[in-house]
Amino acid sequence: MSDDVRNIVLGVVASGLFAALGWIARTYLWKRKLRRKQAFFGLPDNSESLLVVNRDPATAEPAVHRFDVFSLLELSALIKDCGAHVQVVTQDAAHQGFGERTEFCVGGPASNRRMVAHMAAMLPGVRVTMDPEPGPDRGAFRIGTELYRMEPGVTEYVLLARLTVGEQHSTRPVFLFCGQRAITNQAATRYLARHHERLARKHGSHSFVLLLKVVNSQAYGPDVVEVVGDVTRAAQTPLPDPVTESPAAPVPAPAPVSRKRQQKS
Repeated sequence: MSDDVRNIVLGVVASGLFAALGWIARTYLWKRKLRRKQAFFGLPDNSESLLVVNRDPATAEPAVHRFDVFSLLELSALIKDCGAHVQVVTQDAAHQGFGERTEFCVGGPASNRRMVAHMAAMLPGVRVTMDPEPGPDRGAFRIGTELYRMEPGVTEYVLLARLTVGEQHSTRPVFLFCGQRAITNQAATRYLARHHERLARKHGSHSFVLLLKVVNSQAYGPDVVEVVGDVTRAAQTPLPDPVTESPAAPVPAPAPVSRKRQQKS
């Protein structure tokens, strides 16, 4: 075998070896990335998850708003990427506790009874104004001492939460997408899909509650989102009971002055 042929054979072997090593490295990194994603969402291979669908409060018939349908599609894609299975149930047909399966709950308390139960149990520091009459506080969020009003189509808010309870810590979390309007629910699901790696690095397996602001949705849809802040502590701290003022003590009437005393004066 001549030197030229030997060099060609060695080059082919070296190229094949480096290609195999590169494929092994990429596969390892892809699997590690997938395992981190599965751990964050609580969705190991072939696991079961629950997708709770809300209803459109603007209609009398059972229906889902089109923006909430988009939210469900984005969440279904995330679940499929993790190699897990999903069961879709309506907001009034979900009957299970915490930690049994990873749960994704979409919609505010006005359109989702399941969300009402979750907020009462895990977010006692959050109140949502559900006044059916139009007004400046309609749909407003009160988180701790702060009030967040919405201006439809211009400034709207949504809560994105990952919550774990008790001994099931970090295994099967509950994800909440509680928005003031349907388009804000989609904004929260899209934000989670785009930034779940950064959220996993920052929060790990711990619970968190983020308040997001959707900017000018009438022009930009659900794409322009700003993080107002991490409100986990305020959202999980029960609000104090309203203080009822005790009635003021009656002021005693002045004693009548006798006639003799008046004459002396």
